[in-house]
Amino acid sequence: MIEGLPMAVPAEGLPDRVRIHEVGARDGLQNEPSTVPVEVKAQFIRRLADAGLRTIEATSFVHPKWVPQLADAEELFPAVADLADRAGADAVRLPVLVPNERGLERALALGVREIAVFGSATESFARANLNRTVDEALAMFEPVVARAREAGAGVRGYLSMCFGDPWEGPVPIAQVAGVCRRLLDLGCEELSLGDTIGVATPGHVTALLTALNEAGVPTGRLAVHFHDTYGQALSNTLAALRHGVTTVDASAGGLGGCPYARSATGNLATEDLVWMLHGLGIDTGVDLGRLTATSVWMAERLGRPSPSRTVRALSSRGDRDTPGSQDTPGTQASRDSHKEQ
Repeated sequence: MIEGLPMAVPAEGLPDRVRIHEVGARDGLQNEPSTVPVEVKAQFIRRLADAGLRTIEATSFVHPKWVPQLADAEELFPAVADLADRAGADAVRLPVLVPNERGLERALALGVREIAVFGSATESFARANLNRTVDEALAMFEPVVARAREAGAGVRGYLSMCFGDPWEGPVPIAQVAGVCRRLLDLGCEELSLGDTIGVATPGHVTALLTALNEAGVPTGRLAVHFHDTYGQALSNTLAALRHGVTTVDASAGGLGGCPYARSATGNLATEDLVWMLHGLGIDTGVDLGRLTATSVWMAERLGRPSPSRTVRALSSRGDRDTPGSQDTPGTQASRDSHKEQ
């Protein structure tokens, strides 16, 4: 990495800090054709934490029949749970996805402190993903959210197909806003708006966020989750930041997609996001050098190069082995030496 790049040039109307909700270990690896060993997953999560990420979605407590790649949740979560016990700013949030009450029971039994439910803005995807209508899915989530809140666990709501559906085409903005409002009413504390097949554009993003505000959904309770199918993920993220969103989902190395939507390509790469944010002078707490090294490490274990352009650019220069090489204003990660595991 060339020292001093990206040059930080702040822009008006943007937040000072962005929280990255890292989804590579769950949303990324669930789409792999083969199962990644639990030891590798645990090392991946620890390396992400060492790179400065403080929210890392660890796994999913879904039935192994549906997502066999995450069948090791009971083994994986205890292997990384100590990260959540770190002191102060070093503590790592480790949310997990749960589909139903049984999944919640499994998660709570292991001491999980944050869960997420995964809904759909469209009937077609609700059928494909949950084998239920939108109303039936929300009814299923109601006791899950209530029990999680009673247990003191935080609850996030994912909403897929917010911008387009492979079966239904364009999704009316009012329809998305209505389901978002219902998820909040169930007790979800945060909503992640998913562009599952990557068809959103900046104007569409702004229009949806505006409609959500008008429906009584505060911007502070929203996150965005973009896929890069048409190369729009970063521009869509910038539109969301200008609207006031400060939580962005991303996947290290651009891992992931959606097993129930064939047209869904990889998630926004965390490295590409961090490069843009640091160039805007926005604090993330992430060390880009260490993050890149982590994604290269995982790509080697998956047997293919990372699709992230930033990972490719930095690793091709041989800079990925330089700990703490990213010293822009956005870097406030811990500087203790990176542990080879």
